[in-house]
Order: sequence, then structure tokens, then C-alpha cells
Amino acid sequence: MADKPDISEISQFDKTKLKKTETKEKNTLPTKESKSDFALRLSNAILL
Repeated sequence: MADKPDISEISQFDKTKLKKTETKEKNTLPTKESKSDFALRLSNAILL
């Protein structure tokens, strides 16, 4: 009997009680423009 999971709680699960959330991408990949802009700011900071 241990081989079969107990799904009695899953069958009674109510999706309407879940909170609605909005997710946003936090770790976006840098674009070519942002990489070159970062390099320019870094080189200017080194010169100062």
C-alpha cells in the first residue's frame, strides 16, 4: 500500500482559495546595448 500515494486531499483541493499573484522576470539577460553601456560607464569611472 505504500507504493500508491494518498490523493484524497488532492481531490478535495479548491483552486479558488489560492491568492492571485503577478510574477515578473527579475533576472533578465543583459542586451548588447546594456553591456556596451556598462562597459562605457566602467571605463569612464576608471578614468576618473
